[in-house]
Amino acid sequence: MLKIDLTNETIIHVKKDGVEYIQFRRLLDFKDLVHAYAIKPKNFRTSGTALEKKDYKKAIENYKDLCRELKLDINKLVKPNQNHTKNVESVFEIRESDIAQTHKKTDGLITDIKDNVLVTTNADCILLLLYDFKKRVIGNIHSGWRGTVDEIAKVSINKMIKDYNCKPENIICCICPSIRSCHFEVEKDVKEIFQKQFCDMENIGEIIKYKGTNIQKNGEKVDKWLIDTVLINKTILKQCGVIEENIIDSGICSVCFSDNIHSCRVEGKDSFGLNTAIISLK
Repeated sequence: MLKIDLTNETIIHVKKDGVEYIQFRRLLDFKDLVHAYAIKPKNFRTSGTALEKKDYKKAIENYKDLCRELKLDINKLVKPNQNHTKNVESVFEIRESDIAQTHKKTDGLITDIKDNVLVTTNADCILLLLYDFKKRVIGNIHSGWRGTVDEIAKVSINKMIKDYNCKPENIICCICPSIRSCHFEVEKDVKEIFQKQFCDMENIGEIIKYKGTNIQKNGEKVDKWLIDTVLINKTILKQCGVIEENIIDSGICSVCFSDNIHSCRVEGKDSFGLNTAIISLK
């Protein structure tokens, strides 16, 4: 394993007391906001069909370490169960000990309540951290490829407008590390889903690119395409009125940097760990 410093022009990589995470430089300008995207060596998997109790306990210990580092209350964590939907919920009250994921069939949370810690996890999927710096409203959104097709980013912005009277031009969106177009390789069935949904986007030629033909073990030829789901989300956000300079991309591919970041495609679907994104208002 060859871990490197992920710091670049948009993020900083923090390593302290066995906890590693990145933070967005832009969000660090706001003293009423706490955020982080925590990575290896920690694993934040708190659910799963093959999960043993000891693994759950370890994940909670990892959350405790992260919260201790960021001076957050472990008992204020609020997490959706992330079922690859486009469902986003608003949290209108202080929640206690909600890491058990009581928000079923939900992939995003929004709140203006201080001290609530909104949590999502990923291992290749896109996580979006939202912040309206005028209304002091935060969001934490999980957008896997299905959520991207269903435009959960648009659902989230519209919910901030409806429930909190936010204005898109005041919303900052930070895009955490995720699989990028260099590694999100799909076959014809998935490619056609994206083609149908986003055919009207002017930059569709950049979003979907033909990679070539792979020869399978049985000799069958299979066409492959590369999909840029990050670019899709950026385009959706701009269509919603979010200003381009307020869309901050970490620029990190979870597959390219899998020594630092958990990746399902690298670690395997039965054994992958999870990174976590958290955001909270002071």
